[in-house]
Amino acid sequence: MRESIRGKVAILGTGLAGLGHAGGATEQEIIAKASRAAVHDSGLRMSDIDGIITSSLTSPWWVMRMAEYLGIRPTFSDSTMFGGSSFIADIQIAAMAILSGRCRHVLVCYGSNPRSVPSSSKLNEMRAALDPQPYEHPYKPFNPVSSYALAAARHMHQYGTTREQLADVAVAARQWAAMNPDAFMRGPLTRQDVLQAKMVSSPLTVRDCCLVTDGAGAFVLSATAPARDLHATPIHVLGCGHAHWHRQISCMEDLTVTAASESGATAFAEAGLKPSDMDVVQLYDAFTINPILFLEDLGFCKKGEGGPFVSEGRIAPGGELPVNTNGGGLSFGHPGMYSIFLVIEAVTQLRKQAGKRQVAGAETALVHGNGGVLSSQATAILSTGV
Repeated sequence: MRESIRGKVAILGTGLAGLGHAGGATEQEIIAKASRAAVHDSGLRMSDIDGIITSSLTSPWWVMRMAEYLGIRPTFSDSTMFGGSSFIADIQIAAMAILSGRCRHVLVCYGSNPRSVPSSSKLNEMRAALDPQPYEHPYKPFNPVSSYALAAARHMHQYGTTREQLADVAVAARQWAAMNPDAFMRGPLTRQDVLQAKMVSSPLTVRDCCLVTDGAGAFVLSATAPARDLHATPIHVLGCGHAHWHRQISCMEDLTVTAASESGATAFAEAGLKPSDMDVVQLYDAFTINPILFLEDLGFCKKGEGGPFVSEGRIAPGGELPVNTNGGGLSFGHPGMYSIFLVIEAVTQLRKQAGKRQVAGAETALVHGNGGVLSSQATAILSTGV
């Protein structure tokens, strides 16, 4: 039986940089800016950071490059890459490192600039060479979109989920983004706008797909006792879970069931809480089908009921369950891997610093990251108290 980390570590500072369009700044530059902001917000100095976790879509040496660039000589470092779920899975890794005495203060950071330095074709070629998928690459799928389109089509066929319900996910995200000055897309968006947008991979249009933006984020984790002395409002980690069942979508047992059903159950069990206890929910919404699948697998509704659940404004501002309150990957931004921004938004909400989009009385938050093609799933439960 694993040792519980419930309430033993807390998130201190957070930082953002280079959002939307980084204006020619490199990945390292915007990550460094976000990292310095997070360390300062933590009440620490960069010299206090003795643990660093980061990963990159492009470099296997990234943790060494960033430690060097920031002037850190860590006693613990990690660069395990789980795709977009990495930075929520990293919470569990950081907690284990801190509680084992390997380090005291861990900086988790990430950034990328795919909008200002576009190189998607080269990246796809590189990934195909480094990460071969023998059952799929010969057929040249338009991934990752086509894989998510398969899951959406299957959910629609099996449970009667509609295109309108998928569109409602994007509309809700845009309504949250409209209240967030940091969001990249803030203009009005209707169901019809989503449905009539350019088809990318049926049934998903361009408005069912996440943005391509620049951006960097960072946060600092410490043990709870020093965290209370360092920051007026440390955000406590109550539970974590991580699971992955496949890499290629063709090896996914059921296109409507993800490993979030395992990662979420683990996180809730460790936290001693249930879905109905969550005040805000931050889900990796690379595509509109994602929140529907995750709300089901995490237990917010039954399998097959995700479509109706996201309709009628339920996850939008003023709705029953605030989901993706910064605008999500669909409207806030999406620089390659997104989950670090889920953590930062959750902390912002729990600290009552979200301005017009603030959810009143928010004390608990679920953050859930997705990596690959519905492959890696990581869940964490955060709270203002233990």
